[in-house]
Amino acid sequence: MSIFKNGKIKYIIFAVFFLIGLIYLFVNDSGVIKYLKLKGQVNTLNEQIDSVNAENKRIKAEIDSLKNKVPAKIEKVAREKYNMIRKGETKIQVIEK
Repeated sequence: MSIFKNGKIKYIIFAVFFLIGLIYLFVNDSGVIKYLKLKGQVNTLNEQIDSVNAENKRIKAEIDSLKNKVPAKIEKVAREKYNMIRKGETKIQVIEK
């Protein structure tokens, strides 16, 4: 009978330590929960980096076309950014309510 009790006590002690170890792995500063949170932040930052890189490429292409004095690009920028018009044209402004 005492062997059965000792075996059961060893099993309970092992189970308690195992549970404490699992809880420690999930909750401590370098645990699984912290890892998953940081992994999500890294993914978000990588997406932002990709977005900024794409925007940089678009802006560099616009700068290159302006440096190469592409007439259509210069006219488009002048009309959109600086509200310029050609001689003889009339500007019509639409105001939304």
